[in-house]
Amino acid sequence: MRRLLAGLVAVLALAGCSTGSDQVDVNNGGEFRFVAATPAGEVIPAGERSSAPEFSGTLLDGRSWSSQDLSGDVAVINFWGSWCAPCRVESPEFQDVYADVAEQGVQFLGVNVKDQQQLAQAFVENKGLTYPSLFDPASEVALAFRDFPAAAIPSTIVLDRSGDVAAVYTGAVTQTDLQTTIDQLLED
Repeated sequence: MRRLLAGLVAVLALAGCSTGSDQVDVNNGGEFRFVAATPAGEVIPAGERSSAPEFSGTLLDGRSWSSQDLSGDVAVINFWGSWCAPCRVESPEFQDVYADVAEQGVQFLGVNVKDQQQLAQAFVENKGLTYPSLFDPASEVALAFRDFPAAAIPSTIVLDRSGDVAAVYTGAVTQTDLQTTIDQLLED
């Protein structure tokens, strides 16, 4: 009986935390607030997109980097960690998509969080990733995206050519879904 009661309480608690079908809370004084992830392979309608924050940092190779470098391109920003099992699966798939679209005005940026630089660099080398990754052990870039769930690892945020957030994915993203999202934004 106790197990049944505990299970019922857990189900009710989870139901109370559900976000409904809307992605954006518009009843908060006009401010954008993230409510739910974008469904796989879909994008937020252009009129409902919010501008991405500006951010900067140091790449794993030691070079400085700024979000202004993304200007005018579709951008895929992937928050990852070497310790993250889903990241190990999606990273090679992201590399495959990157190789296919890099010459089409699409940039990829990894953001390595909560990691040691040596482990992050080994991960990049082991997975054969050629797109740049910021080293962000304190999750400062995730904090810049505070209206989005960038603290969940992995998370992927896709920006349109105007620098607006066009898709937000929590959890691993498949190669097919990422390609579909990018294709939609390249057609805009």
